[in-house]
Amino acid sequence: MKVLLAEYSVFHDPVLAPEGEAMLRVLQDSFTRCGYEVVSPEAGDFAEELRRLAPGCDYGLVIAPDALLGRYTRIIEGLTHSIGCGSLNCALCANKIRSGHILAAHGIAVPPEQASGRRVIKEVSGAGTVNMRLADEEPRAGEFGQEFIDGEHLSVSLVGSRYVGEACLYYSGAEPLVLSLNAQEIGIEDGVFSFNGGTTNIDHPARDAIIETAVKAATVLGCQGYAGVDVVVADRVYVVDVNPRPTSSIIGIAAVMDEEIGEILINASKGILPRKVHLTGSARYDKSGQVVLL
Repeated sequence: MKVLLAEYSVFHDPVLAPEGEAMLRVLQDSFTRCGYEVVSPEAGDFAEELRRLAPGCDYGLVIAPDALLGRYTRIIEGLTHSIGCGSLNCALCANKIRSGHILAAHGIAVPPEQASGRRVIKEVSGAGTVNMRLADEEPRAGEFGQEFIDGEHLSVSLVGSRYVGEACLYYSGAEPLVLSLNAQEIGIEDGVFSFNGGTTNIDHPARDAIIETAVKAATVLGCQGYAGVDVVVADRVYVVDVNPRPTSSIIGIAAVMDEEIGEILINASKGILPRKVHLTGSARYDKSGQVVLL
């Protein structure tokens, strides 16, 4: 059995490439241990590489910046069995304004949009903290402003079951599988945000509320496969981003999880999920993929 793992940034985005390469390495190692042959795109036109490789694979997964993820996922959906989020849902999550409105309509707290004053300025379809800043200035084209929420930066990593796309074949009604609650190291220097890694499998006094909020957010937006929900915990749990793809948290989780993430993703794409996973201890990771067990 052959798996296509297609990570965009390795050849096409120098800023995100170290993080993307680390995620790709973790996934490659897991699928290989599970007995799958792994293939990945080479340098060149990414879409054409997907069209070249996907027909010869049994499964496929794309990791790409939010603005591109839906487009590239749509390509492999027509050529192989995708084990990631559905392309339409990827596109929805990529639009931070639209997805924020949907989450708010379902009673999920999100940072309010803010048109003036000192505020967080971010790309409507941005990835991570790229071009994200705290400033009193006019957003550029393709950007918008949100109220700055001063709190703890955390994330929830989960895997959703199949309920769109090939739903007739694989819908099981299984609840999303929570992998880990994570701390994020977010820096702000001269008003510019940066992501510097994180710690997986942490505990928190508001753990139940955080996980409940994250699961609801991912479900409302139709996420399946691996997803990461970024939150800020202040007076309440605010959802600041929903990533319908593997995120850097997978680097730390794989280091402490007994189960294989590759097998979990394959099974989830067919509506099969375990009730829980088993994590031994915690792990701190950085953007380059270095892991320290705690």
